[in-house]
Amino acid sequence: MFDKYLIVENSLRATGTGFAFDARLGYYRGLGLSMIEDLAVTLDGEAQPRESVFFEQNGKSWSLAAMEEAYDDRWEFGSVATIRVDRAGGLTSGEHRLGLKEKLRISYLPFPLFAEDIKVITIAA
Repeated sequence: MFDKYLIVENSLRATGTGFAFDARLGYYRGLGLSMIEDLAVTLDGEAQPRESVFFEQNGKSWSLAAMEEAYDDRWEFGSVATIRVDRAGGLTSGEHRLGLKEKLRISYLPFPLFAEDIKVITIAA
């Protein structure tokens, strides 16, 4: 339903250790971070390792493994968070195909909810 809004337009950027982009939750209510089972990131068709993906908001940063036990923090609907990926070689200028697939655990659903967005973003030289 909200899939096309997951990746914030033109937010892909290089960092000193890889790349980052801004994202929104693909569910109409906020969720505790422990209910976000996975944030799978692809760049140019290449899946980024889970241990290289970090979630950042409100001045805090969590690995995906640490989010499993983050019971006191939430990602609210409409709130923008940063997804950071540590990646050797960083990010080159030019066109990139960025993908994000969120796997969410919803308390009243007997199955996980998946939300997915893919955007083509150009990084200036």
